[in-house]
Amino acid sequence: MKEAKFSMKEISSNPDIANFLDHLLLERGMSFHTIDAYGRDLERWEAYCTERQISLYPVTSEYADAFSRRMHNEGLSKSTIQRRLAALRSWSRFLMDEGIIESGSWKPELPKKGRRLPRILTESEVARLMDACREGNEYLALRDRGILELCYGCGLRASEAVAVRLEDLNPGNRLLRIRGKGEKERMVPFVGNVVTAVTDYIEEARGKVLSRGVSEVFLSRNGNPLGREDLWKIVRKRGKLAGIPETRLYPHILRHSFATHLLRRGVDLRTLQEIVGHSSINTTEQYTHLDVELRNIYDQCHPRGMADSRE
Repeated sequence: MKEAKFSMKEISSNPDIANFLDHLLLERGMSFHTIDAYGRDLERWEAYCTERQISLYPVTSEYADAFSRRMHNEGLSKSTIQRRLAALRSWSRFLMDEGIIESGSWKPELPKKGRRLPRILTESEVARLMDACREGNEYLALRDRGILELCYGCGLRASEAVAVRLEDLNPGNRLLRIRGKGEKERMVPFVGNVVTAVTDYIEEARGKVLSRGVSEVFLSRNGNPLGREDLWKIVRKRGKLAGIPETRLYPHILRHSFATHLLRRGVDLRTLQEIVGHSSINTTEQYTHLDVELRNIYDQCHPRGMADSRE
């Protein structure tokens, strides 16, 4: 698949599956190869459901077990069967998070693996990313700096950042209204560099491309609201200019970095949970594990990371 094409409809014509594949690309930073594999695995499930004349979701244990037996009878390897069940599990979790199926619906049990910690940018990499927005077209420079500062400074998901409207901004009260998953609203701090960058973009650039009736803050050069795919391209473009490895150039890494950096500076878990909009404190705790792991690596590897025991 060519990187220039961003539509997941090329992999699956089913909109629910295509939205899930978009999520894997834009919020989890998966490679196109991995996403294509997920799409093909879910296509097999879709074909099975069509043959059996059953609903594609929610996935039930009865039909998933029958699907597993079918694959076994076809002589597929255990690794292939497990991979397809893993795709079903990830998709089911996504459908729950989006409120499409009820929370607590069945998910296939898989052997436990080690915790996969989120990748982050260092604070110096974040600074380089923002500085990279100074290059090029003036409108794009101001817009890109504004939306990247917003993503990092407020810990937003890609879908939340592109959906921010003018009426959501309240610099006077230092708050920003965010519409999160399941249309849940939350208020997050709107201060410092974020306010400066977003205000500069609105006052100096946005009006030059504004189309009548558009309330979204961040617009393309044609005056249309940005989509998540556009934000992905902005992160890739500015990140490459900043010399950041391509494996860490996706929008959600700014949210992960924001959360980890706040914890290092002493923010408690409950406060962080409210800011990022996690429904469960367990999700927020992943950043604690990440911070501990990074500190341990620093202590072990940095020549000045630990005090010399002989002193």
